[in-house]
Amino acid sequence: MSVQHATEKNAKLYGWSVVFASWLAVFCLFGYRATFAILKGPMSADLGWSQAQVTLGYSLMMVCYAITAFFSGMILDKWGTKPVYLIAAIFGGLGFYTTSMVSSHLAYLFTFGVLAGIATGMLWVTSTVSVRKWYVGKSYATMWGIAFAGAPMAQLVLAYITKAALRADDPHPWRGAMVTLSVIIFIALILAVVLAKKSPENYGVKPFGEMPVPAGGKAAAEYEWSVGEAFSRWAIWAAILTFLTSMMGEFLIWTQVVSYWVQDLSWPRDTAVGVYAIIGLVGIFSMPIMGIVADKIVKAVGNEVKGRKIMLVIGPLTGVAACILLLFSGHSMAFAYIACVIFAVYWAIVPGGVVGYTGAIYGRKTLGKIWGLATLIVMGIGPFTGSFIGGLLKDISGSYTYSIEYALGSFCVSIVLAFCLPLGLAPKPKGADEKISEPAVA
Repeated sequence: MSVQHATEKNAKLYGWSVVFASWLAVFCLFGYRATFAILKGPMSADLGWSQAQVTLGYSLMMVCYAITAFFSGMILDKWGTKPVYLIAAIFGGLGFYTTSMVSSHLAYLFTFGVLAGIATGMLWVTSTVSVRKWYVGKSYATMWGIAFAGAPMAQLVLAYITKAALRADDPHPWRGAMVTLSVIIFIALILAVVLAKKSPENYGVKPFGEMPVPAGGKAAAEYEWSVGEAFSRWAIWAAILTFLTSMMGEFLIWTQVVSYWVQDLSWPRDTAVGVYAIIGLVGIFSMPIMGIVADKIVKAVGNEVKGRKIMLVIGPLTGVAACILLLFSGHSMAFAYIACVIFAVYWAIVPGGVVGYTGAIYGRKTLGKIWGLATLIVMGIGPFTGSFIGGLLKDISGSYTYSIEYALGSFCVSIVLAFCLPLGLAPKPKGADEKISEPAVA
């Protein structure tokens, strides 16, 4: 591996470049998710498909997303970020563009389900891990919070652009909207390719934010984990289960809460959608703010693993509080507004926090493939299961109240599992002492 030695000024610039590239990746990833809810109605009406047929494309996209996430982590560890973003740019642009031309359902499942699934699967692991490779310790959560703000921004900006593109005088408005989105996604991800950087070791520097080493001590060299070794430890499974149970509750809320307000509480749909949009609006600010809070906690306790664990207890606890408020939103709409603000706080803590914990436990060298497999497990189960159970409980009971209560219970289980997160790994893997130490900070 050739090393290009960077100056301190360049290293900081490279770090910010990585964060902005991740912001673009997250913007595009959540852009696919946010715009689907707007496009599925016009698609169904124009093509004569049922909502189930249209939604099947989204479900298939999430399956392909989960599978692709594992391979994106392997590519990231071996060849760096640029090739992953490049693949995402090609498939992301094609996903929207080719879907704009479909007439058959089978073609739609391929263009939106498979192509878009490959694109989005390349984005989550790469964005989170690339930031983690550059920022650790007392800096990671702050920088990831800035990058993750691309998600709520996509929900606001791309939703507005999509609505504006659905012209009333166009007999097939969703097709033109998808062409517009294909151009935006492609350009944004090509810019991410340009901005993306390899790991800091490739430039002769260390990651930013390392915790200080005690006097007379020596920073531990990072061990290069195999997937089998990593997944033979309780730490990764504890992180997966903590994230999985939170994700079940999260996706149940994302998919059911508007229907809960409209059907159970008889709110006008526009009112319900407007209240729900608060999550995205507040998220733009809660992402970086909660990142700063998380890093301050890490600094206060002097141990990154412990600090990330504390945040992973707090995260689902906010989910519990928000669900309780939702159950009281029938008494006053103010409870629903407060619940959405709290959900924006939850969103800012858990997804990035669990990556921070995993990176603090296993290091950065092979985090891509470790977190890629973890994402495959979590995203392959959590979103589908949470959404399905929410719908099933509504069908059985005739009310969405039990769905909200199930989400509350799922967040409670996540809290218990977060308390079970270990603060270290023992015994040390064979050969760990033989690894070469990290290069010095520029």
